[in-house]
Amino acid sequence: MANKTDSTRAINDYLNYAAIEKGLSKNTISAYRRDLEKFTLYLDRINQGLENVDHQLMNGFLGWLRGSGGEKPSSESSNARVIVTVRNLFKFISINNRTPNPLQEYAPPKIPKRLPKALKLEEIVMLLEASKLGDQGLAIRDNALIEILYATGARISEIVELEVSDISEISENLTIKLVGKGNKERVVPIGNYARSSLDKYLVSSRPQLLKNKKINKVFLNSRGNRLSRQSAWEIVATCAKRAQLESQVSPHSIRHSFATHLLDGGADIRVVQELLGHSSVTTTQIYTLVTID
Repeated sequence: MANKTDSTRAINDYLNYAAIEKGLSKNTISAYRRDLEKFTLYLDRINQGLENVDHQLMNGFLGWLRGSGGEKPSSESSNARVIVTVRNLFKFISINNRTPNPLQEYAPPKIPKRLPKALKLEEIVMLLEASKLGDQGLAIRDNALIEILYATGARISEIVELEVSDISEISENLTIKLVGKGNKERVVPIGNYARSSLDKYLVSSRPQLLKNKKINKVFLNSRGNRLSRQSAWEIVATCAKRAQLESQVSPHSIRHSFATHLLDGGADIRVVQELLGHSSVTTTQIYTLVTID
């Protein structure tokens, strides 16, 4: 890999491998691509190629990420993710070319463990009540969206990709099929409150938004097209502002609240792990540190 063409080819091969062989999501592949674009930009600036990468070069790259060279400083969590992406690239190159991996022993920066921020139960109630205000058709949609987020603990990316065919009734219980990271599917039950809100949206609001279009996504925007992830974030933020919540509210904080409130209510951690779609119970265990009395 002595030239830029070889470097570009190696990176593209790695991204294709991550997408096809590992089955990682489009969002994850996009994040990897951005990370590696930062790395190649740095290599260009110091006039080096992949074949020159060693621990010293990586230390320089890390310093550059932190703000060296006039660049805007980035968070340590972002820096750590970029370093891990670069390490994974070299692991891929090493295995495929049967060459030594120069970054095998290189460790990403340690970052302080941040506990997830969960809303209080009364804040969730205020958020749900605020989502019922505003334009009637859109308010019904917004309420259903937030009810489903809290009832399932789903990622916002999973909810905006939800299709009507993913909703099923099994033994009088309503369930939805979610497709998570690595295209892993899981089926999650929905409680009565969320079911009522979803039914109301599907019967009265969604047909009005659809405007005779043929779109299978459950949640739609005002033009009758699929609701984007960014728009869903804005809906949650708008409802939180309307509820005058001081806590920073996002779709992910609703997910944290779902897990925390379940564990606080005595739910088994393995069940919560399954509902959240975590591949390891270790990830779920962090919520045991933030359960409330």
